[in-house]
Amino acid sequence: MYAIIENGGKQYKVSEGDVVRVEKLHAEVGEEVTFHAVFVSDGESVKAGKDAENAKVTATVQAQDKFKKIVVFKYKSKKNERKKQGHRQPFTAVKIEKISL
Repeated sequence: MYAIIENGGKQYKVSEGDVVRVEKLHAEVGEEVTFHAVFVSDGESVKAGKDAENAKVTATVQAQDKFKKIVVFKYKSKKNERKKQGHRQPFTAVKIEKISL
């Protein structure tokens, strides 16, 4: 059984027991969160749209962390104009506990 959940403008394919890194959530480590399922499949039947309206995915927060740093370097040639920036996107790691229809 798997589901597609929506969080932060993105969609993630999850199964029970998966650990997924989603956009930062305002929740403490160990707290339980629920996601809205857009699509649910149990192997034989598929539910999407209005059929999956009341499907929920329950997860537990595992960690609040940041991704690896990326370097943003902008410059203009022949002008001695340079700008170097770094960015670390925050994320929340959640473990999928239950997919309910």
